[in-house]
Amino acid sequence: MKKLLLLLAIISSFVACGNAQKQTETAATKTTENTLEVLYFHGKQRCITCRAIEMLTKEVLDSDFAEAQKSGKLVFKIIDISQKENKAIAEKYEVAWSSLILNKGGNVVNLTDMGFSYAKGQPEVFKAQLKEEITKLLQ
Repeated sequence: MKKLLLLLAIISSFVACGNAQKQTETAATKTTENTLEVLYFHGKQRCITCRAIEMLTKEVLDSDFAEAQKSGKLVFKIIDISQKENKAIAEKYEVAWSSLILNKGGNVVNLTDMGFSYAKGQPEVFKAQLKEEITKLLQ
């Protein structure tokens, strides 16, 4: 009898843990198909370029897309991939280090390479290309 109760307790805990993970993933990624997500992923250690990507992205969003953010058409999420609760969203976008991703209704644009190419040395080029990509996805 004790073995049966122990087995039931173990099975219950596995089921409960599995459901909790699904709920976390849903909460972290829940947006409408009309919402453009600007996702900046980072880890604990961030280089100068990584910090520049985040700072310049905020500048572009605050100066050129403030209305879209207010209306909910655009959301900016900064996601620390070293945090356990962000594991599911990092896996969804196959992110393992600092990355800049745009997503609107499953249309995913990865701007990571562009970010690392221009954010530190040519910030105006970075900002112009980011603005162009966001504008395309908002239309």
